[in-house]
Amino acid sequence: QVQLVESGGDLVQPGESLTLSCTASGKTSSFASMGWYRQAPGKAREFVADITKSGFTNYAAAVQDRFTISRDSAQIAVTLQMNSLRPEDTAVYYCNFHVPGWDDWGQGTQVTVSS
Repeated sequence: QVQLVESGGDLVQPGESLTLSCTASGKTSSFASMGWYRQAPGKAREFVADITKSGFTNYAAAVQDRFTISRDSAQIAVTLQMNSLRPEDTAVYYCNFHVPGWDDWGQGTQVTVSS
């Protein structure tokens, strides 16, 4: 099992930036990818971005060119740099640790974009 600790959620104004971080511990040696999902009130959880162990990245169309995911090779950690935030980015953001056939999730961190 893997434990995920997230940080960085906050209340920001439209157009501002925010950085989310997630660090994994435990049985992390065989991970395939880490990433972020989000869930807005009344909506299903949706994919935001992920990065593979080799560094390949994927983004949802809604965040492409605004969000950047990166990985710290010294530890099993990922960072999500979010720029030009919009009210529709408001959601609980969950860190994901993926191994084929199994996923672990963080507890979630709230991001609110509002003027």
